[in-house]
Amino acid sequence: MINVGNVVKGYKTAEARWARFGPYYAMFPLDFAFEVVQKYSKEGDYIIDPFAGRGSSIFAGGVLGRHSLGIEINPIGWLYGTVKIAPAEKDKVIQRLIYIYNKKELYKKDASNLPVFYRMCYGKNVLKFLLSVRNNLDWKHDHKDATLMSIILVYLHGKIGESLSNQMQMTKAMGMNYSMNWWKSKNLSQPPDFDPLDFLLERIEWRYKKGYPQIEESRIVLGDSTQELSKIAERACDNDIKFRLLFTSPPYYSLTDYHKDQWLRLWLIGGPEIPETNKEKYRGRFNDKEDYCKLLDTTFGSCVPMMDKKSTIYVRTDKRNWTFNITMEILRKHFPKHKLSIVDRNITKRTQTEIFGNSSSEKGEIDIILTK
Repeated sequence: MINVGNVVKGYKTAEARWARFGPYYAMFPLDFAFEVVQKYSKEGDYIIDPFAGRGSSIFAGGVLGRHSLGIEINPIGWLYGTVKIAPAEKDKVIQRLIYIYNKKELYKKDASNLPVFYRMCYGKNVLKFLLSVRNNLDWKHDHKDATLMSIILVYLHGKIGESLSNQMQMTKAMGMNYSMNWWKSKNLSQPPDFDPLDFLLERIEWRYKKGYPQIEESRIVLGDSTQELSKIAERACDNDIKFRLLFTSPPYYSLTDYHKDQWLRLWLIGGPEIPETNKEKYRGRFNDKEDYCKLLDTTFGSCVPMMDKKSTIYVRTDKRNWTFNITMEILRKHFPKHKLSIVDRNITKRTQTEIFGNSSSEKGEIDIILTK
């Protein structure tokens, strides 16, 4: 029997050590994820999250004995989520780390040719190592490589001494020019240079110290929910599987810009050196009202045939009038026979809408709950 208190507070268990894995701004509070899963499902049930983020809902479901399935379009969130529900064996991850580290001198010339930002952000040894990581880890297809990549991503930028970088924020990567000007103003033009191998070995040992999380069979798919859900629905039908809980928080309209905020981590996994050259395929969906409606309509509509007759649909969105109303309208369209409840969350912390530019009076978050 899992003690949920040990998971949501402290680092006493393997589950607790992996639960918060991966700095990510758009995520459920961990205690909230466990609360919803416990209240609206039971052991052995199937739950689904089509906008999984870093997988807090899937992790909570798996820890609590639910078969949990998520879909996430952002590869950074997917890496964090898919690794924490099933991290690769520690010894194999360390073997890959040493192999990648030993190839770093092959990238000495490449490191010197990178834009100035990178040489101000990372010391010489760290930068050569990161280029070896970027070029040699097959994170999409090899789980031990995905595990190592995700661990490196956690520490890619943050406070000096606690990350691989010069002084930066941990959750969000600031722009190149902003960062360089800030470093100069703080006399931090020379980044710290140290051995990334020793740094990462110490953190890998800490992460695995309590072992591996005990998770019911769960997974997160890397992809677009509007495309992946039809495949999932077909497989669920073939296997006579019905989902008892749909638990999610869609991207907030006009606020979500994954590539801008995660550009440096996206660079490490193969993105462009200059973030402004990145043409985000999915960005328009979050800025254009018509496309945003289509995103929600297609996603929730695709979930309908998979849901159990006594299912719960639990959706967290933000309070801004248009976002709330369109989310409500689409949910009522697809689940007309479910009983509606609204929970207005009095959140004291700054919410996602405030952090990412919401200056309206409609601040905060709200939960739409449909039960049957």
